[in-house]
Amino acid sequence: MHTAPPLAIYIHWPFCKKKCPYCDFNSHVRDAVDHHAWRTALLKELGYWRAQTQDHHVTSIFFGGGTPSLMEPATIEALIGAVKDGWSCAEGFEITMEANPTSVEAAKFRDVAAAGVNRVSLGVQSLKQESLAFLGREHSAREALDAIGLAAKYFPRYSFDLIYVLPGQTLSGWEKELREALPYARGHMSLYQLTIEENTAFHHAYHVKKDFALPPEPLAAELYELTQTIMEDAGMPAYEISNHAAASQASRHNLSYWRSEAYLGVGPGAHGRVDLHGERIATRTLKSPERWLEVTQVNGNGIEESLTLTAQERIEEKVLMGLRLPHEGIDASLVSTAKAEALIAHGLLQRDTSRIRVTPKGALVLNQIVSELLS
Repeated sequence: MHTAPPLAIYIHWPFCKKKCPYCDFNSHVRDAVDHHAWRTALLKELGYWRAQTQDHHVTSIFFGGGTPSLMEPATIEALIGAVKDGWSCAEGFEITMEANPTSVEAAKFRDVAAAGVNRVSLGVQSLKQESLAFLGREHSAREALDAIGLAAKYFPRYSFDLIYVLPGQTLSGWEKELREALPYARGHMSLYQLTIEENTAFHHAYHVKKDFALPPEPLAAELYELTQTIMEDAGMPAYEISNHAAASQASRHNLSYWRSEAYLGVGPGAHGRVDLHGERIATRTLKSPERWLEVTQVNGNGIEESLTLTAQERIEEKVLMGLRLPHEGIDASLVSTAKAEALIAHGLLQRDTSRIRVTPKGALVLNQIVSELLS
């Protein structure tokens, strides 16, 4: 057993071909990208962190975005090589890249796999053409299935996302789509309910222009419950509120977040949680790609904020993240026994001798449960 503290590494590529109307991630459309400059800057920031965290043991790398499948494979290879050279790494550790299933990006899968990526997460979002159009996606359902086929060919592990609780969606319609998607899965699927986030095109379209309506909350709850039933029957129960996996197929990287383990945030707008000198440090880099690039080229990192979390803030993060894991939950000592018991009495939480977990009923109102426990 390795005794060095675990460390996950998140690397952010901020560029997309097109901004999706529901997306509130730090993603930007640019006519041209200087790939050499970006490769150099990302390696610099990675090197900055390597000097401070060499005693850690890397358990995963995650290339997120934006659309990291738009990175040059040589950049991916250089970053993976820098991690392997700079830290001790778990044998065959998980290296994930997010990708859109357009034919242009899928055509790069062989080179991406050769660069060292061993898991891809595909933003399929829907297998219905009208839903893809509503969500502003650039791929067709056919392209999505072709991309999944290529992912299965080149990567030992892959996952894909679907979004549900869409305008006009019915229980029977969602069940049909999900059951059609299941045969293409290899042990992992992420199933997200559509949420309307601030600073997105959908926020204005939904709240101001009233261009569309979402299914009412009772139907959204039924859609969620149906999803859980179908996925459990398929041998991929929820290991996190929106993520489903067969045994041993959960995302190691994302578990690092939900278990409140340490992780680096590299690239513009990336967040990190790093353990240094016995303290948990929350970091955030500059959000603007151009500003981050400029500062990193000079300073070796683009960190905008670095804060030491208090003991209470660490507890709050453990509760907020840990309750998203329905089978693991949180240590019961983290929260007030009286508050927990009240929620248990309402069937929203359950506990054994030392752990508290959310119930299926509680999963539908998780934000309210967290708010109540931390108030």
